Amino acid sequence: MTRKQVVLTWLALIGLAILLFFPKQNSEQAQPVLLQGKTMGTTFNIKLYPSAEQLSQYNLYEMVNAELEQVNALMSTYISDSELSLLNQAKAGQTRIMSPETIIVLNESKRLFNDSDGAFDPTVGPLVNLWGFGPDGRVLKRPSDAEIANVRDWVGMDLIEVSGNAVTKKHDNLYIDFSSIAKGFGVDQVANALERIGIFNYLVEVGGEMRISGAKPNGDKWAVAIEKPVTDRREVQLIIRPENLAMATSGDYRNYFEQDGVRYSHTIDPTSGKPITHKLVSVTVLHKSAMTADAAATMLNVMGPVKAIEYAEANNLAVYLIVKTDDDFNGIMSSKFETLFPQKKG
Repeated sequence: MTRKQVVLTWLALIGLAILLFFPKQNSEQAQPVLLQGKTMGTTFNIKLYPSAEQLSQYNLYEMVNAELEQVNALMSTYISDSELSLLNQAKAGQTRIMSPETIIVLNESKRLFNDSDGAFDPTVGPLVNLWGFGPDGRVLKRPSDAEIANVRDWVGMDLIEVSGNAVTKKHDNLYIDFSSIAKGFGVDQVANALERIGIFNYLVEVGGEMRISGAKPNGDKWAVAIEKPVTDRREVQLIIRPENLAMATSGDYRNYFEQDGVRYSHTIDPTSGKPITHKLVSVTVLHKSAMTADAAATMLNVMGPVKAIEYAEANNLAVYLIVKTDDDFNGIMSSKFETLFPQKKG
């Protein structure tokens, strides 16, 4: 393994969040180790403070990479023989026995699908493709209502049954894509693996989703920044210091097309089959589980600002919303978020 000692000031712009690390550690303190690589069509960045014994006993890079490769092997839609791909290829009524990991993600997906009245739906992929935001590429015009209605016939987590580790589709064309939840699950898998070997001071990030634990040797908390949703530059909206939490951000302001003066977002509302049209442009969720934070950020982004904050309050969820106004952006905090970061209120 190649262990990389990093400089003590590290600034990384990743996805919709910015990781901030500050200097002033003395030479007697444990030095940070940075593990980086590619996974799930994106990158991972992990900063941790292992002991000398842990460094000598474990190949940390290989351990982390193995966890992420396992998630990819189970849940990738780009690997034709992944567990998820084989489920997508199955016919209606065929039952497949799935791994415990995939069942965890399926059950959480179904829970959030039911809780949100369908706003979170990993089967929405065919509608995303229809609107030209999927792997099939851009479309020249919006799909017709008839085309949308046709595709919606095989979209919905209610078209899949999970009983123990047995999974059965109810429609041949049902297609599940875990891109809005699998990265968060991967973060949790890596974080749990680190904790199993006694490493509790870390920041794990995969494709912008992250989980934070402990602190730096000098006692400083990890600092992360929520990005301001502007398209022509990278700018900080808010800096926070989460403690022992996961964080995920979802936004729609960089991927869209326009036709006849109408802006069509890449975020599709599964309940209507059409792009969202509200002014909510960014959602950040903090939760103990990166998997849940990842999925909830997407779910709330679909819901829009009013329903999103209502859901957050009803479920005691720490949420920070950024809403587009006529000339700027307005930040809205849930009560739980304000409790966690009271110095940011107002």
